[in-house]
Amino acid sequence: MGMWNYTTIEEFFLLGLTSLPSLQIILFAIFLPCYILSLKGNLAIIVISRISPRLYTPMYFFLSHLSFLDIWHTSVIVPVMLRNFLLERKSISFNGCTTQMFIHLSLGGTECFLLLSMAYDRYVAICVPLHYTTIMHPALCIKMATSSWVGGIVNSIVHTVLALQLPFCGPNVINHFFCEVPSVLELACADTSVNKTVIFFYFLFARYFLDGMLSSLYGYIISSILKIQLSRTRKAFSTCFHYYSCFPLFYGTIIFII
Repeated sequence: MGMWNYTTIEEFFLLGLTSLPSLQIILFAIFLPCYILSLKGNLAIIVISRISPRLYTPMYFFLSHLSFLDIWHTSVIVPVMLRNFLLERKSISFNGCTTQMFIHLSLGGTECFLLLSMAYDRYVAICVPLHYTTIMHPALCIKMATSSWVGGIVNSIVHTVLALQLPFCGPNVINHFFCEVPSVLELACADTSVNKTVIFFYFLFARYFLDGMLSSLYGYIISSILKIQLSRTRKAFSTCFHYYSCFPLFYGTIIFII
């Protein structure tokens, strides 16, 4: 029987970052400007990359996709967190929690694959520059971006459907500020070994395949850059700065979460 035949819980309560009211106001005052600034910055990247013909390049094509992802990724989590900073009853409906979990997983998975596409773009640009326009043609960029989205959504469907097969009939307090899969699984009234096994294998895939591919591509890039003249080295590093900064920021936070 599916989860819908057992579930009696209609809402979850999020513990959030702190239970101190005074600290919650401070956190609200900190996170709200950061959220607005993040939206403005990512929107600016998308708009500028679309209105300027000079930026019709694979690099800005992928950066605009990454900015679009960041807008939705923060918007599915931060507004709920900000609202709960101001409310005594920090709840989220069961359907709202499921939706948040699905979108979060979709966007997170898509970003993993998109970063790999971005790394490949820079690899071609730096290591085989004479063939760059031939290899990184618009059709390939669209296929890579589409594959990233499909990969992220499929990953999310698998984890979300497995979670929806579990009964939730006991505690409904999530020890987090949003509905993350491991935190939600802790509240299930049944064996979650299958869910945890799937999460473990996805972690292995992300850790050893995606991370391995990214590390290899950036290793080739850095090796190629160090072999060219100093003036060209600076230019090459500057063109890759956005990608280099995305890689440690994204995977660094994943390491702390896991």
